[in-house]
Amino acid sequence: MKKVAVIMGSASDLPVVEKAVKTLADFGVPHEVHIYSAHRTPEEAHAFSAGARENGFGVIIAAAGMAAHLAGSLAANTTLPVIGIPMKSSTFANGIDALLSTVQMPSGIPVATVAVDGAVNAALLAIEILAVSDESLARKLADRRAADTKKVLDANAEAESRFNP
Repeated sequence: MKKVAVIMGSASDLPVVEKAVKTLADFGVPHEVHIYSAHRTPEEAHAFSAGARENGFGVIIAAAGMAAHLAGSLAANTTLPVIGIPMKSSTFANGIDALLSTVQMPSGIPVATVAVDGAVNAALLAIEILAVSDESLARKLADRRAADTKKVLDANAEAESRFNP
């Protein structure tokens, strides 16, 4: 199975990124976690993304806030799918700046983008990408969806019995 790289621009992103790491672990997806900054460690970020395919990765998740250039800079150096997680910032608009930076990529350098602080969905999207060629992962995703559906329907049944005559 291909690995998923989880890259964050700063250690301050770790509390959110841990949700992606846990989701990958829950699905048994091999992964690595790194802190590389598009601005403070550009050479290391470049080397990682340029060699990611040869090093057994199938998807890269990149979490960054503020200018949020990490996902785009990684995507510029690989043809692997890159999923951007725009991170909330205390300095401007609850992460809207990071969302716009992550989603507004030039033609030819796509970055899939999830919600601000959307680490779980980033991990699930990475798993879906790997599941295109891995039937066991596809089954695990279907099981997760069925469990999520059951939770909602159980909550509905409880609400209906409690509040409906």
